[in-house]
Amino acid sequence: MNVLVTGSNGFIGKNLIVHLNELENYDVLTFSRENSIDELKELIIHAGAIIHLAGENRPKDASAFKIVNTELTQLLCDEVRSSGRHIPIVFASSIQADFENPYGRSKLAAEMIIKKLAIEIGNPTFIYRLPGVFGKWCRPNYNSVVATFCHNIANGLPIQINEPSKELSLVYIDDVVTEFINAINLQSENHTTFSVSPEYRISVGELAVQINNFKSSRKSLVSEQVGNGLTRSLYSTYTSYLPPDQFSYTVPLYSDHRGLFVEMLKTKDSGQFSFFTAHPGVTRGGHYHHSKTEKFMVIRGTARFGFRHVVNNESYEVVTNGNEPIIVDTVPGWTHDITNIGDDDLIVLLWANEIFNRDNPDTIMSEV
Repeated sequence: MNVLVTGSNGFIGKNLIVHLNELENYDVLTFSRENSIDELKELIIHAGAIIHLAGENRPKDASAFKIVNTELTQLLCDEVRSSGRHIPIVFASSIQADFENPYGRSKLAAEMIIKKLAIEIGNPTFIYRLPGVFGKWCRPNYNSVVATFCHNIANGLPIQINEPSKELSLVYIDDVVTEFINAINLQSENHTTFSVSPEYRISVGELAVQINNFKSSRKSLVSEQVGNGLTRSLYSTYTSYLPPDQFSYTVPLYSDHRGLFVEMLKTKDSGQFSFFTAHPGVTRGGHYHHSKTEKFMVIRGTARFGFRHVVNNESYEVVTNGNEPIIVDTVPGWTHDITNIGDDDLIVLLWANEIFNRDNPDTIMSEV
């Protein structure tokens, strides 16, 4: 299917085109400010679906709202009508279509033009009233507070907050793209206004705190809960604004006669990840926990894990090496130690189910 994307050089357009190019059975046709109206007419002739993103939201002259948002939409619909074909149209409108401002009025007028086309010839149309859209490649210091905060904080620049309690309505770019691609595969004649979900709500002040937390997590090593929902999407967006010289960072390294110990990542509710080394013949550990649990995996070398029950003195040992991925658990109430029984330095990955707390370490050295 040939998919015509208007506004192809914009934030949503760039993301949409990358996704479409990843899929089979789609060929992308593009229209941007660099193209002429005659080129648009030719593109419509070859289009099997249209995703209409082209628009003005902050022009120097308010007359551009009508020219681009309304009149361009009218021309597009006229060309679809004269083609004699049904060409599904996905239109990126705005929640401001309900507002009495030049931008909102121009978007509402464009919606009415598209709905008229649907009523007159039964053309499939999908109108999406989008709130703030955020994600990678959105232009900072323009019309997205998320993009501005992410860019400025990632680059060590100040941010300005005038109304910290103001609530934002946001949708994530990947969800928008998925919704648009799904829509062009539907041959519905419905011209109802649609929405993208999930739609997130967060105050400006909360947004600033969250993005600053992303930045500070590199020093604290405590990751935000970035696995799902709004925090996941904001974190992905924040990292996309990191300059290349910030793609890597150092973490503290602790060294003594036994080897090295490095904490890599800490989480708020799922413990922490570390690794350590041990020189040949060195034994590390020799303690037990009442509640804390750990998982060890030897990455390189050969290790003997020794266990002893602190009450009945039952003992047990496990030998593992870096040639096979074996997880060794520590069990509350059993002392445990790790000895390098190989000829090379031992490297061991370690996960603990809780962040180390110096005031309550739950780590008791064994006397035996």
